[in-house]
Amino acid sequence: MARKIRAYRELKSRPRESQKYALDYETMQRPLTGKRLPVMAWQDVQRETRLFSLLSNLKLFGVGRLFTRKSWIEEHPEPCYWQISKVKVDYTAENMDHGSAWGILSFKGNKEAEVKEIDKIMYHDWRLIPKHMEHVFTDFMPLPAPPPRSVPYPPLLRAMILAKQKRTGDVCEEPALPLQRTVMFNKDYFKMKEQERKNNEGTPV
Repeated sequence: MARKIRAYRELKSRPRESQKYALDYETMQRPLTGKRLPVMAWQDVQRETRLFSLLSNLKLFGVGRLFTRKSWIEEHPEPCYWQISKVKVDYTAENMDHGSAWGILSFKGNKEAEVKEIDKIMYHDWRLIPKHMEHVFTDFMPLPAPPPRSVPYPPLLRAMILAKQKRTGDVCEEPALPLQRTVMFNKDYFKMKEQERKNNEGTPV
């Protein structure tokens, strides 16, 4: 019971996002932590706005509207944007400009299928896409992916592979070495590997 009470008190005393991300624009410091923003970010902080600063001025907090970021516009020629589907506002904030938002991400013209929480909402480089410009982003058709390129194996290695295929009865196809290898790790991959290592090593006695 005491552990639950301590956990509840820690949860209640946890600073809200409006306190955690508050910023003194004169000193460029966060009052809660005393940390100062990097000098290279000062210009963007003074000129640009955060996501919730834009959402708080829109009808229904911008649900259904498209938002992009300045860094995406500068780095990628393909359209990158979020389509807002859900907003949870922190009503304790003075201007209701803090909270959490969810949406569908379209990155480099490829639209994801599932809704997920928007990250980096406290960055000062968010842009609202005007309604008359939305079709430029939504109507973009990404180019098809180029076919995989490959080269033949060296003669000796090729002969070894063909001999192995013939010995095992596999279909004898011309072996080719791909020039590009794509390895994708999900968020649970390293946890699974760590658990496998612990299971193999066992627990200390």
